Amino acid sequence: MNVRQKFFSQSHYENFLREYEELVDFFKINKFKSDSAVEEASQRARYFQTLALDKLLATYTAGERIESIISLLEDLIKKYEIRQQALAEYHGAPEISPLAIDDWPNQYEEAMQVISLCILLHRTDLLTRFVKLIDQAGYAGDDTLYEALLTKVLPNRYDVDQWYHDIYTPLIQAIYTDNREEASSLLEKYCKQWYPSFKQAPWYDTHLQGNEGIYVGYWAFEAGAVAFLYGIDDSKIKHMVYPKDLVEYARNYNGEAGSQINRIVAGEPCRKTGYWFTPAQANSRRHFQQDEIMPSISDSKWGDTLWYWSGEN
Repeated sequence: MNVRQKFFSQSHYENFLREYEELVDFFKINKFKSDSAVEEASQRARYFQTLALDKLLATYTAGERIESIISLLEDLIKKYEIRQQALAEYHGAPEISPLAIDDWPNQYEEAMQVISLCILLHRTDLLTRFVKLIDQAGYAGDDTLYEALLTKVLPNRYDVDQWYHDIYTPLIQAIYTDNREEASSLLEKYCKQWYPSFKQAPWYDTHLQGNEGIYVGYWAFEAGAVAFLYGIDDSKIKHMVYPKDLVEYARNYNGEAGSQINRIVAGEPCRKTGYWFTPAQANSRRHFQQDEIMPSISDSKWGDTLWYWSGEN
């Protein structure tokens, strides 16, 4: 394995996996301290959802193949659904979100990480399930970055010019600037300020705990998703929180006809009827019929125009 961040090591990863299995076994027969069954179920659901996220992050940070985290993402989305159901029962609020993205920056960041992983791994099926949990709580159409990440791959999203947390301003500016060099500069600026902006997050400074600690990696996946979706040049970005190889995976992904997302080069016939988008042009999402020739963006500076599957409606 080629460890992706310098604070992680093979022994750190082995310690994490061993403890992970021990915790799973422990809570098969032990309960969380609580005043009621519904409270215990809520605590349990949040704990195992967090543990699932940690396992995905640790696996990626340790340098495992990108394909190996896809099944972990599937499990994570299911854990969020269980968390939402348990939380809804505990609070008597059927449409409550599993993450309070407006109040807590670290929970907002968690949501952006999961959304971005779904995008970069080309799993719109999982993205749809996760976003439903947040949308139904009333967050749809309230935050610019949230909508900017979704608008190219999901239908009927919103155009909104406000956002919950100031830390994301450079990233949002990178999306909307007309200057390509400025977009790259803003993306790099965002990566540099990302970690210092989360001093209140529970994972901040966990790399200082050593191989026995709870550090699983620091990743601004949303920066990578923005670069992928909006065709931003990230060739000069070297910051460790930027998931460069995951972005390359997204850009080079071909998939299989009829499953997940496909990639088609302009000039080739459309493989299936539905909506497609290209990072080579803003607001490019459009409908194509199967066998229709995919067009090239004549004024694109990115070489071949690549089209990515964006759903059937």
